[in-house]
Amino acid sequence: EVQLVESGGGLVHPGGSLRLSCAASGFSFSSSSMSWVRQAPGKGLEWVSLIMAGGGTIRYADSVKGRFTLSRDNVKNTLYLQMDSLRSEDTATYYCASAPGYDYWGQGTQVTVYS
Repeated sequence: EVQLVESGGGLVHPGGSLRLSCAASGFSFSSSSMSWVRQAPGKGLEWVSLIMAGGGTIRYADSVKGRFTLSRDNVKNTLYLQMDSLRSEDTATYYCASAPGYDYWGQGTQVTVYS
């Protein structure tokens, strides 16, 4: 059974940091590109970041570039998203998903940035 389990969300003030994790099982994580996608309240899905299987290529949405850092540990089968300098507009449910076809999704973890 494929599982993607996100954790690390929470409440944080503007300028704060959070580190999201996504634990993968049931498929070949080390051979899979992975993405983070978010959905703000009342809005559609927004792609955040992508990392290729080997970790050598990483891409970010312009809205998070320079503030978020994506990484992966192919031994632990875990994807990470370090989020710094958080803003209120980063408030969303964050999902990890396999890429590029988004065949597998986690249940999401909530990030709330509030003053």
